[in-house]
Amino acid sequence: MKDVLLIALFALGGAVCAGAAGALALRLLRRRSVAVSLTVVAAVAVTTMLGGTLAVAWAMFLSPHDLTVVTLVVAMAAVVSLATALLMGRWVVARSRELALAARDFGEDGDFTTPSAPATAELASLAAELASTSARLTASRERERALETSRRELVAWISHDLRTPLAGLRAMAEALEDGVASDPARYHRQIRTEVERLDTMVGDLFELSRIHAGAIALSPSRISLRDLAADALLGADPLAREHGVRLRGEDIAHVPVEVDGKEMTRVLANLLVNAIRHTPADGTVAVAVSRREDTAVLSVTDACGGIAEDDLPRVFDTGWRGNPARTPPSGAGLGLAIVRGIVEAHAGRADVRNVPGGCRFEVSLPLA
Repeated sequence: MKDVLLIALFALGGAVCAGAAGALALRLLRRRSVAVSLTVVAAVAVTTMLGGTLAVAWAMFLSPHDLTVVTLVVAMAAVVSLATALLMGRWVVARSRELALAARDFGEDGDFTTPSAPATAELASLAAELASTSARLTASRERERALETSRRELVAWISHDLRTPLAGLRAMAEALEDGVASDPARYHRQIRTEVERLDTMVGDLFELSRIHAGAIALSPSRISLRDLAADALLGADPLAREHGVRLRGEDIAHVPVEVDGKEMTRVLANLLVNAIRHTPADGTVAVAVSRREDTAVLSVTDACGGIAEDDLPRVFDTGWRGNPARTPPSGAGLGLAIVRGIVEAHAGRADVRNVPGGCRFEVSLPLA
């Protein structure tokens, strides 16, 4: 037992000396290629075994021939181990370089393509993460482009919509000032109408800026969607009569929700005004309220004839109007953007889809 303990101590001493030298080498070469590190690790493994073996052999007073045999066997093992480590290191380095070249595609419009050559599990995982990041960056760039396009369109449309009534107001004011207006009362009524329209536009812009800034303050309370829908239908009735559109609210269930009554009234008013203006005379706009699992659903269905499938994803975008018209009756394209912002602030969702003869806007809200 004592001999075994001595052998173990001699072997441990030789291995520790070789291991310490290997650790020092790894520290000095830690910034070099992984191939060098793998070679050093293999060399340390073989050297520790050789050191322990030689220490035991010298302690046991082996013959020079036996010592030479042991040393030769360990040396051959060292050569094979070092060659294997070097080849493995070069393979890992090659895969790393391929991954680095693929990662260089990241840029303004670059995409990441995973190298086709097989790699280690760690490099494969890194490639998968880079591919996922690339997909997210691509989606982010698309959203940024869409937002930038929407901002440019909004600025162009708002500038036109503001300039047109302002030019009319200036002309009417100059006519009244010069005393050449044939019917001053009509001019006054027209000025008031234009001012009210401008006030509505500025109010919509302010509301939209609050939504985008996340500064919309909600005061939720328990309300039935039936009451909100009834009040909205009553408020939209004069506009519907003016356009010759019938309002229908027969499928309105009592569904309680926790919402800000003032903001949700604005949502319903925007949806109804939008539906009435796009429904031809003698058409019908229907409002419905239902319960779908744990969600309250409020829908407004019009008879506009439907929206092009390519335009459906853009309906709630800021400044979208559905056509290139720049005439004031087309609106500033802010109403539906405000609808989506308010609904999402209530943890809800706003959707639109085509139905026979028109389209249906749906607002989904959590049940109270």
